[in-house]
Amino acid sequence: MATRGRKPKPTALKVLEGNPGKRPLNENEPKPENKAPRCPSWLEQEAKNEWRRMSKTLEAMGLLTLVDKAAFAGYCQAYARWKEAEEFLSKHGTIFKTPSGYIQQVPQVSIAQTYLKVMKDFCSEFGLTPAARTRISVDTEAVNTDDPMEKLLKVTK
Repeated sequence: MATRGRKPKPTALKVLEGNPGKRPLNENEPKPENKAPRCPSWLEQEAKNEWRRMSKTLEAMGLLTLVDKAAFAGYCQAYARWKEAEEFLSKHGTIFKTPSGYIQQVPQVSIAQTYLKVMKDFCSEFGLTPAARTRISVDTEAVNTDDPMEKLLKVTK
């Protein structure tokens, strides 16, 4: 089945961007509870770390809800596998010599590239790319943080 035009952007992301197209917002779009889902137990440890790092911020921005569990788990798992491949490449290099003397690229190069693309696709879904961030305006008071320095800075403002 062929798709037509651009993929629609979630209303929450349009609102954060200030609705630059000034088109009517979808008032009938489903609005799941604005609460981050629990981290799946089956994720790799590095994926769980990424989940903890990003979930509260995305929840506060209204971009991560209970129904986004699978998509966010996909992002976190792709991040973990991309990082693992990149760490391998840093340690072992990108090429090796075959027994017959040919120079060949290690499989982790394409693995890293694949997971980076998967991660980028998920990032655009959650508004996490640098380009997406330039279009989003967030009320910093609404974003909760556990960073003590951030809390101190808010008090002194």
